Amino acid sequence: MTGTPPVRRRLLGAALRRYREALGYGLEDAARILDCDRSKISRIETGQRGIRVKELRELLSEYGVPDEEQAGLVAVAHRGRQHGWWQDYPDVLTDVRQDYVMLEAVASEILAYEPQQVPDLLQTADYARAVADADPAFSSDDQRAHAVEVKLTRQQIVVGERPPRFDVVLSESVLHHAVGAAGVMRTQLAALAAIASRSEDSGELITLRVLPFAAGACAAAGTGPMTILRFSKTPTLGVIHLATLSGGISLEDQEDVSRYLRAFAQLRGSALTPVASARLLRQLTME
Repeated sequence: MTGTPPVRRRLLGAALRRYREALGYGLEDAARILDCDRSKISRIETGQRGIRVKELRELLSEYGVPDEEQAGLVAVAHRGRQHGWWQDYPDVLTDVRQDYVMLEAVASEILAYEPQQVPDLLQTADYARAVADADPAFSSDDQRAHAVEVKLTRQQIVVGERPPRFDVVLSESVLHHAVGAAGVMRTQLAALAAIASRSEDSGELITLRVLPFAAGACAAAGTGPMTILRFSKTPTLGVIHLATLSGGISLEDQEDVSRYLRAFAQLRGSALTPVASARLLRQLTME
């Protein structure tokens, strides 16, 4: 297998290695559980090859992993074996983006910082169309239409059907960066204001804060757009997604996850409260 393994495989493999090493097992011990050679275990742990559900459960049971955590790992590892809606959009979803979409759909917590534009999961349809129209990666009307369909489908599945805890910090620059016509921005800002207003409700899972210009220097603000995915049934797992023109980069190392969680906490601590954010957003809709 050439290239970088999918982040889902890397995530699972690293978890399996940690479980094995915590018990003091060597590769040979794990290989005996599956009645295979140690090279197969090594390739699974480095993400170079996948693992069947039956084998995964055999290893996890031997390692003493609780049933609920096993279920979380199975969901992360084998989501891609189903025929997913994302497979209908190969013209706009690269392999890297498909990998991310699969993980996003099973995440229990999403933490996002955006310094440039409204996050995909909060974009109105008209805002999403304006973004697609300006993207040089799309060369046809069909591609642009598909890009919008993908965002709206993700919104329906991730935020609508099984909403995770979704914590968003927007740079104030996002609110002043005109995307589409004036009416498009006004409607988008109004939608964000409504979300921020609901953020204080005890049962609301989406929290929206604005990082104001007045916040001054913030070391984490130089990171660019970032999204952190976490999984409640498997609290040791986490994925950092950094947006790029080629589809993005995913990091799953625990030290990286901890570093980005600290950066996000700094951003959130410097941002306005949801109430103050809603007030600012409403003011901008009237300008």
